[in-house]
Amino acid sequence: MPIKSKKLVKLDRTDRRILEQVQKNGAFTNQELAEQVGLSPSPCLRRVRALEEAGIIVRTVTILDQKKLGLDLTAIILIGMDRHTPERFAEFEEKVSEYPEVQECYLITGQDADYMLKIVVPDMDHYHQFLLNRITRIQGVSGVHSSFVLRRVIDTNALPLGYLD
Repeated sequence: MPIKSKKLVKLDRTDRRILEQVQKNGAFTNQELAEQVGLSPSPCLRRVRALEEAGIIVRTVTILDQKKLGLDLTAIILIGMDRHTPERFAEFEEKVSEYPEVQECYLITGQDADYMLKIVVPDMDHYHQFLLNRITRIQGVSGVHSSFVLRRVIDTNALPLGYLD
């Protein structure tokens, strides 16, 4: 499959301020957002819609407190595959995308692993069951190395927009 070039969208300072604010709080009303960035509501709404249409604002989500929901264990799992074929990778990616425990999945390089997963489960027993009944049953998984998060030092989805100047 050929790699497609992505055309960068030109953003001005006001667009960047809008993006900074919506990354902090996607639940702002248009009126609140307009006040935060120094616009009147109509131009603010037009700009937000243009950013959505350009594909820069992909979606708005609500972040839940995992501890308050009893999801106390976050694990980082490095996974090695037995073969490095597009079919094997596609099969793995399709399977892990079905698991709600998986928050992130990356195909990586520079490690003795092919994939890195971030998963969230209630406790070690649930992790053990997830590992044995799901991950190790995916065809092609040849190695698994797990690490467990002790504390979140930085936990953000916000992109660094300072590079856009």
